[in-house]
Formats: sequence, C-alpha cells, structure tokens
Amino acid sequence: MDAWLIWLILAVGLGIVEIFTLTFVLGLLAVAALVAALLGAVGLPLAVQIIGFTATAAAGIYLVRPLVQRQLRRGPDARSGAAALVGRSAVVLQEVDGDRGRIKLSGEEWSARCIDEDLVIPVGAHVDVMEIDGATAVVYPREALPGGTTEHTS
Repeated sequence: MDAWLIWLILAVGLGIVEIFTLTFVLGLLAVAALVAALLGAVGLPLAVQIIGFTATAAAGIYLVRPLVQRQLRRGPDARSGAAALVGRSAVVLQEVDGDRGRIKLSGEEWSARCIDEDLVIPVGAHVDVMEIDGATAVVYPREALPGGTTEHTS
C-alpha cells in the first residue's frame, strides 16, 4: 500500500474521531495527515511527508488551536438588534421627559422617554440609552443638564 494512501486513511480516521471529541487537536492532526498524503501523492519521499506532517501539526497546535480556544472561552458577545443599542449615545431631537420625546440613535430617529420621570432633557443634549422598551429608547442625560434638573410639569 502506498504511503499517501495510509496518510489519507489516517486523516479520515482522525477527522471522524475529532467529530466525536471536539478537542481540535485531532482535527489539526487530520489536516496535517492530509498535507502528508498530498506530499506522498505527488511522489515526494517518506521523509518529506513526515516533515510536512510534523510542521503542519506543530503550526496548527501552536498557532491555530490557541486562537480557537480563545474564541470558545469568550463565547458569543456580539449583540444584535435592540440589545446592541443599549449603552450607545444619542442626541435629543425633541424634548424628552418621562413619557415622550425623540432622539437620533445610530443614524435613526427613535421615540424616547427618560428613565427619571422627573427630568426633562432639552433638544441637543446627549443621552445614553439605558434600555430599549419595545420601539422606545429609555434614556438618561450624559452630562449635567443646563440649569440643573428641570422638574416635569404636566
């Protein structure tokens, strides 16, 4: 049996075992065995195939595996939709109080209300989005309001 065929069988076997163990080491070794199989298929001697296998396995284990492990430890942190807007800054377009108002948030106009029902935030003030409640951004002024806090008068 040719050496390249043995490398290919080894690559398939390691790949199958990787599917069940999810260690990423066996998968990287499977890729290295595939490289060795390709080197053997083009007619290079066994010593070159072994060097190719070793170099590819070492590169995978020392370069690729740490990157994969770091990504897995971090977990999903990409927020999307309304959750991605929480914590962002916005500008008041229409006075915001505890019931209503308009802000410009991420290039879009949003309805808004102040988290502190006693505050009235004037046009042009910068606010931070504390939460998204349906289609309304719940905001709080980023800096102290001019003239102190304005009492809401209904």
